[in-house]
Amino acid sequence: MYIDLNLNLTSTQTMLKEELHRFAAETLRPASIALDKLADPEDVIKEGSVFWDVFKKFYELEYHLALVVGKFGAAGELGGLDKHILAEEAGWGAADLATGLGATTSPYSLGLALATLTGNQRLMDDVVTPFLEDREAKNIGCWAITEPQHGSDAVLISAEQFSNPQITFDTYGRRDGDDWIINGAKSAWVSNGTVATHGTVHFAIDKSRGMIGTAIATMPLNIPGVTKGKPLNKLGQRALNQGEIFFDDVRIPKEYVVVEPELYTPVLDMILCGGNLSMACAFTGLARAAFEEAMTYCKQRTQGGKPLCEHQLVQRKLFDMFTKVEAARALSRAVSEYNSMKMPPVLRHAIAAKVFATEASFEVASDAVQLFGGYGLSKDFLIEKLFRDARASTIEDGVNDVLALASASSLIDTYVPER
Repeated sequence: MYIDLNLNLTSTQTMLKEELHRFAAETLRPASIALDKLADPEDVIKEGSVFWDVFKKFYELEYHLALVVGKFGAAGELGGLDKHILAEEAGWGAADLATGLGATTSPYSLGLALATLTGNQRLMDDVVTPFLEDREAKNIGCWAITEPQHGSDAVLISAEQFSNPQITFDTYGRRDGDDWIINGAKSAWVSNGTVATHGTVHFAIDKSRGMIGTAIATMPLNIPGVTKGKPLNKLGQRALNQGEIFFDDVRIPKEYVVVEPELYTPVLDMILCGGNLSMACAFTGLARAAFEEAMTYCKQRTQGGKPLCEHQLVQRKLFDMFTKVEAARALSRAVSEYNSMKMPPVLRHAIAAKVFATEASFEVASDAVQLFGGYGLSKDFLIEKLFRDARASTIEDGVNDVLALASASSLIDTYVPER
């Protein structure tokens, strides 16, 4: 069992961690392993699939509220450390399902914040309240931003590299009286894309104005004009449903357009802070899982007449893996706690945590495969799946190289050395 270096956990946090670990071990990991073995991604989400059992259990336990209003309602909102515990344990169990369960809150958390701020009662009644009252996973959300021709460039518009006015969303909206009409498509990389009932949909208001004229709608996806593609068939994170969403003259009321151009960049940065931090926390959990698998195997496997763990080269590799896990955990926890008390949250630190933790997870999983030897390539061992799942993390929520470049520009412009 891991020693928790954060020694000031409250009794409630300790209980929460134990509860979440049981959920991860007994529900998330077995389901993810079973879903990973399905050859057809459509079988992952078919009626009767264990995929739906996971979502329903997550909602039944009210974990879906933890990233929105707190597990115990607004009066008991979870802090940064609590949210880290939730995401890390979920990532330890199954990073793919953890990613989907985290993405499901996107339209509702944004909708709640802005409906509360502006008094938008229609948004509250139509979108937010049904989610808050849901205990059967009937309301599932997604973050619909990535497009066939736009990936990380679309999420980093505040960076100098992507300030070119020719860079714009292909999905666009126009006013028609009090309504909006949206056309376009989101790519197959939208998490929960084919199962979502609601989406946080980013679109350009006027394509000729480029990224400056960009807005966000928090909207239902079961209305006329919205269609979905097939689930994406991919290398790793196969229990994470992803798929295209198409908009063909989709009419939505003005109350669903929650962010207009003048607020788009700061709101997008806040969304990115949350998304990147969630990734950092979840893949710290995956790194921990990979390290634990390797440690257990090296204690049991005999090579050269003694357990693998007694060979010095193996010992050094295990130590380096352990160091990376602890470093990822320390950084992601620190940023989680800091940003939970900071408004607006600091994007460059969230990016740093995401880049470091996801790359650590891939490196630790890769080293674990090496220690397993030939067995590490066998689908009979969990580490093979963890390796594939970790590889995807360096691309999700922004490609790490692009995120790092954008954050470097911010650092150069604003960082002042301590005197």
